[in-house]
Amino acid sequence: MLAPPVALAHPTDPNAAWQAIHTSACAPYRRAGRFAWHFARGKLGRDPVFRHLLEHGELAGARVVDIGCGQGLLASLLHSASAFAASGRWPGAWGPAPNPRAYTGIELMSRDVARAQEAVGALPLAPRLVCADMRQAPLPACDSVVILDVLHYVDHADQAALLARVRDALAPGGTLLLRVGDAASTRGFAASQWVDRLVTRIRGHRVAPTWGRPLDEWVALLQGLGFAPVEPWPMSQGTPFANVLLVARRP
Repeated sequence: MLAPPVALAHPTDPNAAWQAIHTSACAPYRRAGRFAWHFARGKLGRDPVFRHLLEHGELAGARVVDIGCGQGLLASLLHSASAFAASGRWPGAWGPAPNPRAYTGIELMSRDVARAQEAVGALPLAPRLVCADMRQAPLPACDSVVILDVLHYVDHADQAALLARVRDALAPGGTLLLRVGDAASTRGFAASQWVDRLVTRIRGHRVAPTWGRPLDEWVALLQGLGFAPVEPWPMSQGTPFANVLLVARRP
């Protein structure tokens, strides 16, 4: 008979847990150069979506596909959070800890893929990093799909086609985590678009046209593809943007 788990005398404070995970997730980027390391620290530290995903247990799926993965920040976060949880310090107030078994990152920009490979390619998770257009890249069978701030780079027809392929790749009960800008919030959406273009230039990429939608259109699109429920979470805390995280389940 297995002994019951030993309760921690001093449960880890969520802020202390996040700080430790953040530091660990940024560390691999030192070997990819100063830009990669500073970008990782800033993005993981200031963007509220990453902590939210951990707190709510949204990254507990064993097989993760990260579309628009950039330099692989999510792969490093998954690895660090999983290792932290294995130490017995996972905050009790948070949802289930990540326990990744497979990670596939898809990214169009070859410079970002190279930085990702240098930083996280050798992690025990053995991330599979693919340099490809998300509109054509094959999607492996998975439990979670993450698309953060990239779907607006393709037109409305391509958005719908990609989301249909995501639905088909997800296992029953799987989760799509899609962050979008709410075009109905004129000022916040304009601010996010301006910053998006600026960051794109800083990263050395060409600025492309974008295709936004109001939040209710995003929800209707996902529901029309069979996702249910579709839960919107405001995801702009501490920023001037109009970002929303849509958590959509495949029944």
